[in-house]
Amino acid sequence: MTFRFSSAALTAALFASAACPAAAEPVFNRIASFPVALNLPSDKDEKTVTSAEIITASEDGNTLIYSDSPLGGIGFIDIQDPKTPKALGALMMDGEPTSVVATGSKVLAGVNTSESFTKPSGKLVTVDIATKTIEASCDLGGQPDSVAVSPDKSFVAIAIENERDEKVNDGALPQMPAGFLVTVGLKNGAADCSTLKKIDVTGLADIAPEDPEPEFVSINSRGEIALTLQENNHIVIVDGKSGKVTSHFSASTVDLEGIDAKTDGQLTFTDSQKGRKREPDAVKWLDDNRIVIANEGDWEGGSRGFTIFDKTGKLIYEAGASLEQAVAAIGHYPEKRSKAKGIEPEGLEVATFGGDTYIFVLAERASVVGVYKDTGSEPQLTQLLPSGISPEGAVAIPARNLLITANEADLVADGGARSHVMIYARAEGEAAYPQLVSETVDGAPIGWGAVSGLVGDADKDGILYAISDSVYGNQPSIYTIDATKKPALITSVSRVKRDGLAAQKLDMEGITLDGKGGFWVASEGNSEKLVPHAVYNVNAKGEIKAEIALPKELLEDETRFGFEGITMIGTGDDATLWMAVQRDWGKAEKGMVKLVSYNLKSKEWGAVHYPLDKTAQGWVGLSEITAHGDKVYIVERDNQIGDKAKIKKLYSVDLSELKPAKIGGELPLVRKTQVHDFLPDLKAQTNGYVVDKLEGFAFDKSGKAFAVTDNDGVDDSSGETLFFPVDLKGKN
Repeated sequence: MTFRFSSAALTAALFASAACPAAAEPVFNRIASFPVALNLPSDKDEKTVTSAEIITASEDGNTLIYSDSPLGGIGFIDIQDPKTPKALGALMMDGEPTSVVATGSKVLAGVNTSESFTKPSGKLVTVDIATKTIEASCDLGGQPDSVAVSPDKSFVAIAIENERDEKVNDGALPQMPAGFLVTVGLKNGAADCSTLKKIDVTGLADIAPEDPEPEFVSINSRGEIALTLQENNHIVIVDGKSGKVTSHFSASTVDLEGIDAKTDGQLTFTDSQKGRKREPDAVKWLDDNRIVIANEGDWEGGSRGFTIFDKTGKLIYEAGASLEQAVAAIGHYPEKRSKAKGIEPEGLEVATFGGDTYIFVLAERASVVGVYKDTGSEPQLTQLLPSGISPEGAVAIPARNLLITANEADLVADGGARSHVMIYARAEGEAAYPQLVSETVDGAPIGWGAVSGLVGDADKDGILYAISDSVYGNQPSIYTIDATKKPALITSVSRVKRDGLAAQKLDMEGITLDGKGGFWVASEGNSEKLVPHAVYNVNAKGEIKAEIALPKELLEDETRFGFEGITMIGTGDDATLWMAVQRDWGKAEKGMVKLVSYNLKSKEWGAVHYPLDKTAQGWVGLSEITAHGDKVYIVERDNQIGDKAKIKKLYSVDLSELKPAKIGGELPLVRKTQVHDFLPDLKAQTNGYVVDKLEGFAFDKSGKAFAVTDNDGVDDSSGETLFFPVDLKGKN
């Protein structure tokens, strides 16, 4: 089967969810973000890697419990007030927890204790939630992965993966010992080890039948277990009481079109893949007859979407490339994963809210949750939720109108975001995210991301232009944004070219109008990558018409932290470009940076010094400069995220202060005035953690101010782009 998708349907859905009247259906919005490092034991260093992977909730919905594999424990979070989650600590497991599930007053954890790939072992641990103490432990005879409890709470099922070593024979199957399925009876929520039953699932799959790789389990109200064999591309249905296999079938393949299948620094959704194995990860029952699978892929496949089958293997619905294109339209497409598995749908949750059943599809590499309403046939995409970095697990608490995701990536070693648990509430109102989406052109969304600079149109209210930075090195772009829409809409794109070909060696960080229908663009150089520091004149079609190299006097102290913004002051013979250098160049500039001028007629360079705020952690630099009225406005920020972020501010400098001196000599120091603190904005926009890269700021023709963040092209980033109006309260 070949599946096509028009993102026009997505755009319509997103506009509807962002502008719903009071009588419309409720929407999900994030209300809190919890860094799981807050649960680190007191004897651990604060930079110890932690992770929230699989997550569950206590029966009363007031406590979250998640598995933390790198820490070797399970974490607890108090959500009696879901808007202010509180750390309850972690319980060490003497092994690697892989999954958790709550039942009654207990939580059951699958714990990997394997000596090696060839000598796998593990246990099922029963923990009392209130006291956080281990009450029992069952030897499972292999390495556990997913754990699920039957709806009647009579038994638990565990997928024993006995995972392959990807370094052996290129990860090819078979690699013994074989995996299997285990069931264990429950008494008052605790595992009764004496009832443990091992269920053989060898000889079923077409691929390596002697070596099944069980991945995920789910149980319906009849006690039937759905089990995915990911690398075997197979699904098995087992009667949980008898342990008998009642049906099994191949997850089969998909023919995909309209995807980006090349890791080439471009976002172009024109590729195809034929016969792509689904290789499902998570599975959930939609009812007692239908299952939904997330087609992440692992060994040879990954079809980038999700699929609904009945329990006999009849295909009911295939998402194909639709979710991937929807993700691309909100700027979350992970281009560096294009060649492999794209957005990598991995986790799933299914729950009923207000009489409607929803499917929550977690796209690991895109850091997005797709929210679908189950219709019995083709599910309806209703929202896309931002979810921290690499969502792994989710749990819904319909009685409290809550959805929670566990996001596994912890980038503490690189000074990046920690692993987070995100909490969403379903209520009447408007969807807070996305804030920027792209139009459909020729049946595919305009690919975009890594927005780094912003400028308003000279003639039309609410129209702005933005640029992408070096993340998309083979597709430098200027986007036209209609900010009168909600969410704001990228209506068109001009790809920046030299002689008709995509311009290379650019890192566009600033953009301003040239007064002739085109633009001036500032490119931040990096000599190590042979990218020059330069300023370019680009016409309305994206063609570079002129290039201005920096003078040697300025380049003598160069670093890679060059021009981060550009604006033009004056017209005609008085037209002068002003560029903001991000960080200090040279020993004499500690605590200050240059604002560099270039007169377009005389071709003379000059500069002034700008004083930077001080910070206790990281560095402070400039991200944007834009002229408006009798001032220039400058975005100054630190490189910190979350609670460590302290400086995300807008300053103004009077034009009368901009009296440039010759570069190489002593430069005048300008005075700055704080106009706006962006921190409250960044905290309130979507209730996530504060992102570091506030990089664009501009006024439209009417004088309305807008700001935008850079999502780094979803590379080691949550992928979130915040685009929002800025209330300056008469200060502009």
